[in-house]
Amino acid sequence: MWWKVLKNAVTDANRNHTTAFAAGLSYYFVLSLFPALIALSSIVGYLPLPDPINQILTLMARFVPADSMGVVRRVAHDVITPHRGALLSFGLVGTLWTASSGFAGMIEALNVAYNVPETRPYWKTRGLAMLLTFLVGGLLLVALGMMLLGPRFGLWLAGVLHLSFAWARIWPVVRWTVSGVFIVMAVEAMYFLAPNVKQKFFETLMGAVFAVCTWLALSFGLGIYFQRFANLNRTYGVLGGAIALLTWLYWSSFVILMGAEINSEVLQELGDGTLPLKQAPPEKVTPRPATESDIAA
Repeated sequence: MWWKVLKNAVTDANRNHTTAFAAGLSYYFVLSLFPALIALSSIVGYLPLPDPINQILTLMARFVPADSMGVVRRVAHDVITPHRGALLSFGLVGTLWTASSGFAGMIEALNVAYNVPETRPYWKTRGLAMLLTFLVGGLLLVALGMMLLGPRFGLWLAGVLHLSFAWARIWPVVRWTVSGVFIVMAVEAMYFLAPNVKQKFFETLMGAVFAVCTWLALSFGLGIYFQRFANLNRTYGVLGGAIALLTWLYWSSFVILMGAEINSEVLQELGDGTLPLKQAPPEKVTPRPATESDIAA
């Protein structure tokens, strides 16, 4: 069954022009990335952490290829560092609009991945896009916060709650496990809410786990490729870092859409081959054929 699911998912991805949708989503992600960093820097600036911005960038460097992180660091230091508190309102407004536009594009792409039409009105899908902005962003923010809590927090928590010393030993495992769970939940919530398909929440688990695990492996592989094989600076000059960032966002989008293709195939295998819609399409009114009295009138 699983081999059939993967084979059909690859076939559907080719038929649904998934690469083109991934390219469009990478454009939206570029637009929303830096406003999100601005808003995030304004929020975490109030937390009792030493230099939280550099901590966040250092943490991102574990997942983002080095060439891509070069662009992110330069923009972060040029835009975020000066007037950090004054950018709070601008960052939130910019993030809400651009990120919700990205999620609106994601809703359309996921509908295509699930092979279902969009029958919901525009105001509902746009409101759903804004909801996803807060929900997915909030889950990822919790995951980021867990990653930022270092080993010392485990010792502090053990002292406050009078836990054994073994808790401090297993705290790093707990910290990364909880972060991974929240990342999977963020992707799973997107699969569950965005497409116009009735499904149970845990039916989206397989695609979410596939997307997160593949994304981690992909990020690691792209980092090696950029450093050892692809000399983007020689080909694109000063745009080399930006090209690396776009490439990473493109493949990240592709992996998310492939997870949706897998979920679609699993649902069809478990059901009767059709996917129920969240909102049925409007009924078409068939015109009544004209009668002789109508013609005479």
